[in-house]
Amino acid sequence: MAKLNDPVQLAVIGAAHGTRGELRVKTFTGDPMALGDYGMLYDVTGRPFEVLDIRPAKTVVVVRFRGVNDRNMAEALNGTTLFIDRSQLPQDLDEDEYYHSDLIGLEAVDAAGNQYGKVSAMFDFGGGDLIELTMPGRRPMLIPFTQVAVPHVDVKAGHIVIDPVAAGLVSDENEDEERRRQLGGEGSGNEKP
Repeated sequence: MAKLNDPVQLAVIGAAHGTRGELRVKTFTGDPMALGDYGMLYDVTGRPFEVLDIRPAKTVVVVRFRGVNDRNMAEALNGTTLFIDRSQLPQDLDEDEYYHSDLIGLEAVDAAGNQYGKVSAMFDFGGGDLIELTMPGRRPMLIPFTQVAVPHVDVKAGHIVIDPVAAGLVSDENEDEERRRQLGGEGSGNEKP
């Protein structure tokens, strides 16, 4: 069993597909079909997984791993997270490229320099990437990882720049005023004495 020094999550095994041991796998790679190009994959215990065959299937890929030969074996792997060591990833990235794992630990600031915590995790529950921000003494917050909510990432400087309104961390005063007018103002009969 291999012990990864700097593990990077590449995929999560889902449900069995068919009766021959194939599995539905959700990948976190730029090209889902490239999952097998990274070499040996490992679960959290260090158990190796070798991709023998891979094909696209809607939002996932269907994978056949060495040693998984029937549906029962495949069903036992549902929910298994697959990793590689960071050293297996290409290191020749463009200046504005980064891996999601590079964001962990970066400060989250707005354009004025106000701090909103640190990036503690990245999630994708199916509706798009989310960033978890943590700040001492506060509950973790999830914000969308979109160009609008996170307009700038600077790994070298150690921070991401967020738009707190687009990220849902503060309310938009213009929208609040419009909502108040629609709900209770201007002769609607909803005014409170």
